[in-house]
Formats: sequence, C-alpha cells, structure tokens
Amino acid sequence: MDRTTAIAQIREAAKNIVLQFMKIHPALSALNDAETQGTCIKCVHEMTVQLEMLKKQIGKLERSDESTLL
Repeated sequence: MDRTTAIAQIREAAKNIVLQFMKIHPALSALNDAETQGTCIKCVHEMTVQLEMLKKQIGKLERSDESTLL
C-alpha cells in the first residue's frame, strides 16, 4: 500500500467512525441515567478530539507530500 492509498483509507475509516459517533449521542437520553449520560458524552467528546487530531496529522502529511511535487 502506498502513502496516498493509506491516507485515503484512514480518511474513510475516520468518516465512518464519525458517522457512528453521531448515532451515540441521541441514544444516550434513553439510558435515563444522568451520571452514565454525562460520562458517555465526555468519552465521545474525547474520542472526537483524538480523531480530529489524527485527521489533522494526516492532512499535514498530505500537504507536505504535495509541496514536494512543486
């Protein structure tokens, strides 16, 4: 697998993870437990932050690859 393919694969996986995260939040209210809901919201937020950092790093790598082509 080359770098371009790897970047595309990581981007696609990150997109799918985000779509799954979007399903969690609406379901939390059905738990009817404020403590559990709060903890879960915090966890999803932290995972989202980490995922965004991953995407940012991949974008930075991709931009550096593009600048070497010039």
